[in-house]
Amino acid sequence: MTEKVYETHLGKIHYWINKDAENKKCQLVFLPGLTADHRLFEKQIAFFEGKFPIFVWDAPGHASSWPFDLSFSLMDKAKWLNGILKENGFDMPIIIGQSMGGYVGQMYAQLFPEKLKGFVSVDSAPLQRKFMTGIEIWLLKRMEPVYRHYPWKMLLKQGSKGVATSEYGRSLMLDFMMTYDNDQKRYAALAGGGFRILAEAIEENLPYEIKCPAMLICGTKDHAGSCIRYNKAWHKQTGIPLHWIEGAGHNSNTDKPEEINQLIDDFIENTVNWSL
Repeated sequence: MTEKVYETHLGKIHYWINKDAENKKCQLVFLPGLTADHRLFEKQIAFFEGKFPIFVWDAPGHASSWPFDLSFSLMDKAKWLNGILKENGFDMPIIIGQSMGGYVGQMYAQLFPEKLKGFVSVDSAPLQRKFMTGIEIWLLKRMEPVYRHYPWKMLLKQGSKGVATSEYGRSLMLDFMMTYDNDQKRYAALAGGGFRILAEAIEENLPYEIKCPAMLICGTKDHAGSCIRYNKAWHKQTGIPLHWIEGAGHNSNTDKPEEINQLIDDFIENTVNWSL
């Protein structure tokens, strides 16, 4: 993987890419969740690198993609993603988005439906307004002060243990959070701002229809918000296949990487390739 930089008017986005692969028919685009960085998908990168062209980023404001003005929207993130992919010749992308990465993927599907060739949601949820209550949206807009005033050591403990069930997954999340160890204000702005732009995107009440082959993945012990409830409803209303990862938490790709890798591999082989 080669690290590269994409410049925007609000800051620089760092990303890692490898275009050398056996199968160049499609490209895999990995999008980490809120406050996580590109290392979230290291088990997936290790599995797929060399098989398909691969992309992963530190999302705007995250880790290496700092300093960054956080006054952007979810739509801005999707447009920047498109700019990076276009610049690198990724014209048949399959987006694999974990949590917030899944929301970016849905916004990308809204803006560039003809470009997206596959979508895999990993412990994410639908962007459509009908799935979320008014109080949930209200709370999403007001999370920054919570993160700013929450005892940092307690936040580290709960944040790392709350998203994963495996020792590897918890240790990795702790490493992500320690990036902001000396700047809780930055962490609060990043996390709170992420939830705010999510709420604003939901309030846009756009169709956010997934028109390409898609797959939903969710851990059976995913206790981040109402992720399990959202995925049940998402599957029921759209018919998108839903795979439960037994014993996995919100970062299920770190708890059960082999199972996730096989699901993605089968999805590409049996669903996406058939439609291309």
